Amino acid sequence: MKTFHLIAVVSAAFLAVPSHAHANEPRKADVIVYGSTPGGFCAAIAAAREGASVILLEPTNHIGGLSTGGLSHCDSNQMVRSTLMGLFDEWHTRIVKDYTDRGLEAPYQPSKKNTAKWCFEPHVAMRVTKKMLDEAQVTVLTERYLKSVTKEGPRITSLVTKNGTFTARAFIDGSYEGDLMAAAGVDWTIGREGRDEYGESLAGKQYPKEKMNINGFDENGELLPLLTTDDAGDDKAGDNNIMTYSFRLCLTTRADNRVPMTKPDHYDPARFEIIRRYLNSGGGSVSYDRYPLPARNVGLGQLKLPNNKFDGNNSIGRQFSIGLVGGVNEWHSVDEAERKKIWEAHKQYTLEFIHFLTTDPAVPAKMRNEYAKLGLCKDEFIEHDHFPPALYVRESRRMKGMYVISQKDIIDEPEKADPIAISSFPIDSHDVQRIALKDGGVINEGTIFPVRVKGQRVGYAYHVPYRAILPKPKQCDNLLVPVALSCTHVGISSLRIEGAWMVIGHGAGVAAALAAKHDVAVQEVDYAKLRERLLAQKQVLELPDVSHPPSSIDAIAAKSLAGIILDEKQATLIGKWTQSTNFKPYIERGYVFSGGNDSTAKGDDNATATFRFQAPKSGRYQLLMAYSAHETRAKNIPLAITSGTNRKTILVDQTLPLPDGQYFRPIGTVDLSADVETEIQISNADTTGFVIFDALQLLPAERK
Repeated sequence: MKTFHLIAVVSAAFLAVPSHAHANEPRKADVIVYGSTPGGFCAAIAAAREGASVILLEPTNHIGGLSTGGLSHCDSNQMVRSTLMGLFDEWHTRIVKDYTDRGLEAPYQPSKKNTAKWCFEPHVAMRVTKKMLDEAQVTVLTERYLKSVTKEGPRITSLVTKNGTFTARAFIDGSYEGDLMAAAGVDWTIGREGRDEYGESLAGKQYPKEKMNINGFDENGELLPLLTTDDAGDDKAGDNNIMTYSFRLCLTTRADNRVPMTKPDHYDPARFEIIRRYLNSGGGSVSYDRYPLPARNVGLGQLKLPNNKFDGNNSIGRQFSIGLVGGVNEWHSVDEAERKKIWEAHKQYTLEFIHFLTTDPAVPAKMRNEYAKLGLCKDEFIEHDHFPPALYVRESRRMKGMYVISQKDIIDEPEKADPIAISSFPIDSHDVQRIALKDGGVINEGTIFPVRVKGQRVGYAYHVPYRAILPKPKQCDNLLVPVALSCTHVGISSLRIEGAWMVIGHGAGVAAALAAKHDVAVQEVDYAKLRERLLAQKQVLELPDVSHPPSSIDAIAAKSLAGIILDEKQATLIGKWTQSTNFKPYIERGYVFSGGNDSTAKGDDNATATFRFQAPKSGRYQLLMAYSAHETRAKNIPLAITSGTNRKTILVDQTLPLPDGQYFRPIGTVDLSADVETEIQISNADTTGFVIFDALQLLPAERK
């Protein structure tokens, strides 16, 4: 018999007062799940519904991970929701029922599998989660920090925690960090692969964001705070760096429910010198995202978060936000006490960033005043002083199991013979490094902006094979790993979302119950029987029939499109524009972007893109624009059209999505004269976010 000791043991939240084991607590079950993340609690419920006795061990005092810990805007709006059924669908249906049973308006409609934003309050998500676990008769034990694992050959026999030892026939690692997997001696990896290892174009170093023209060093030549390195390494090579973690804040402006953001202890303004330099240079991409979007977009199916609350998130598109870049590279490998320090460091940074944003003279007054209106919610996370208990662990260890999901499995080869779930979140990674360039400037590295299906708002739908949650048989034969599953960094950049983890965890739970019932290794579970039981629990395993099937070809040829096409390559560009190919698809060879300023920006860099051409025929034309919609885009981009005596200005809101299956969005009609040169100018003047320009399309329009 071998005992494996665990170094890292805690995942998200911490209590000052430990709980203690009780003599009458069960210590043995058919299935034990370690970690009550969305993947973990769904695995526990699914196994219990198959008739297995289940113990769910949570190392902290918080149940539900991020789904009950602040993620109040469900990111499944970027997924193919028709494939997210089973426990995911039931959980959301029950959340809505919780509201309607209390005579309140339904916050969203789970029966409609569209791309509307689903928003809910954390305490409601917690109530629903606990009720589902209770109904399934899952024994839930908190503050069970894993200390070691006992094995006989490749089989785990028991888990030793700070508060008791537990035995089972089958085990599931539901932790974000893969703590049980690592303790069991299963192969794993951390960080990022090189581009050649799995043939992934999105692997290695990624530089989609504009370089900031500021000095990243102090007067002694040392890195300023909030910078991670002055040497990012070879572009094609991998490394051990992790994408940014952050909190999902539950915020409100309502005075009767607002807890003010107070000045954090030990606040040092010097820590934010790099942001101060950036703001003083004219930059404005400093803030955090708030969901849902403002009320002006509610008519598009994006419903308000109940009780006027907001979900605050690290902004993937900003230069500086509430994510502590470089702050979690050691999270997976340290012990409980050190993880607590890292957790507290992230809380401290979050509070300091918000204090800087709302008080520092370098921040324009309009922005300071806007963010000062927001506070924590008095009726959320009461036992945690209203601050969210769950740190957003976007990635950590990844198992090296029987099958490794990589970029090709998402984009080019989505179908597998042994699916247990379908995932479809866009490939999407937050910043990994912030680099002071030795020859001048600062740049963020590691961001992968969402890689979606052509012309759609969702990611590629692909099978998650059963083999991807299985260790190699000789290493462990009674463990399933649905959260820290076997994939590359590019793979986890799509799999790392709660909706995906819930359906994968569901599959793991059914498989564990079958392994325990038939007393077989998890690698020997009859897949035909597993598939039958998954379908019985309403999982979806057939890939959707999409109008634009997955393809790695992202460029749309202008000659394949109707009407007059004005690509950005034909424009005269003045000011600061940056070329990019990160958001797909795009017309011809990519697109350009400018700005990234917040609501205080004045657009004084005067970036313009000007087209001059002659219309083939006088008349009215429908004007359409190609761009990638996102919350960080500007909402008031001016297009000035001059054609003889015809003059018109159109304001474009690039947070609005393109029609499904289309490359362009109609933005207005214009009258053109064939007798003179027509000029169309796009500007970032007085805009409040990124200005994206890919192409314009002009189609003849009938007069009405």
